[in-house]
Amino acid sequence: MNILFDDNMPYAADFFSGLGKAKAFCAGQINGDDLARCEALLVRSTTKVDAKLIESAPNLEYVATATAGFNHIDIQALRQRSIKWYAAGGCNARAVAEYVTCGLFKLSVKHDFDLLSKSVGIVGVGNVGSALSSMLQSIGMKVVEYDPPRAQRDEHFESAPFDDVLKCDVISLHVPLVTQGDFPTLHMFNKQILNRLYPDQILINACRGEVLSNADLLECFEQNAHSMPRLILDCWEGEPCIDKRLLPYLSFATAHIAGHSLEGKANGTEMVYRDLCRHLNISPSLDLRQFLPKFDSNIAFEPVLQSTSNEQGVLTIVSKVIDCMYDIENDDSFFRRYMAKSDSFSEIRRNYPVRREWHAARIPLDHVQGNKKAAAILEKLGFSLTNDSRCA
Repeated sequence: MNILFDDNMPYAADFFSGLGKAKAFCAGQINGDDLARCEALLVRSTTKVDAKLIESAPNLEYVATATAGFNHIDIQALRQRSIKWYAAGGCNARAVAEYVTCGLFKLSVKHDFDLLSKSVGIVGVGNVGSALSSMLQSIGMKVVEYDPPRAQRDEHFESAPFDDVLKCDVISLHVPLVTQGDFPTLHMFNKQILNRLYPDQILINACRGEVLSNADLLECFEQNAHSMPRLILDCWEGEPCIDKRLLPYLSFATAHIAGHSLEGKANGTEMVYRDLCRHLNISPSLDLRQFLPKFDSNIAFEPVLQSTSNEQGVLTIVSKVIDCMYDIENDDSFFRRYMAKSDSFSEIRRNYPVRREWHAARIPLDHVQGNKKAAAILEKLGFSLTNDSRCA
């Protein structure tokens, strides 16, 4: 089988070379001759698999994206050619949940509020929303879940009223882009909804840019910025050419990288590999654990040795440990500097540095000595605590 795979899929050559003649391509630069011979096309979201591309691949029989979303794939065009397709749903759910949680802890320290007393409205309770809900509830936060489509297909799930979500201290968006049907999400958060929010709230979009109307958002900020909630924006309308006028109003701004942990991206590769094996009636022989590097033990987790029972002190400790793994402020700062000189953020995404998920780390217990509350929260967030000081 002739296989073309995006060169930004971690470990793709390792996974696919045993399934046929596998060749890498750079997004936006697929060779026409390669495409003409291609039987399996494996992409990420930067490659639009539209009718024109499909027409240029007469031998194509299988398409997969190593991403959870698949708006970049023309499903109807694939069906017309009877081409099988697959999307790696849930591959980066943990990464996005960590990104959102990191942003919340950072804001709680920055603005001196007790995060664990806040309520969180999760809009969309699929793979990502469920992961976030589980994470936040495990540390004691109140979560309100809103997902009417899931409630229709899952008798065990009850969706809260949308009005209850809008009253939450934090609102985090995790829905796919849906333009038709009973529950469209295109501009779900428009001027009318934004005007119902208040300054102490936090609004986060880490799903699809079009779910939050960027034009309405800018208009609301320009008209009355003091009445607007704090914003964390990872997904933008018009990517990769975004409206940079929003940047001064945002608490944190990033280049659609919430799910870009090494594990999140590599999970997508492995999931595509396993589905392609099913398509070829081959038993999978490879596992992601064979390829993931050992966690860099040189990362210095800052010891926080003072004892405190103060809730904000505990949150500060947790935030500092999280920062050692991933500091959203660093991404925000780099993004603002880069976008001041550029009209596109594609290169930021393509060259995004390695970020590991929290479960990869093992933190010496003496780093949280005297802080049992902080240690308990860290474990519930997925960190492993160890008596081995050599892990520092």
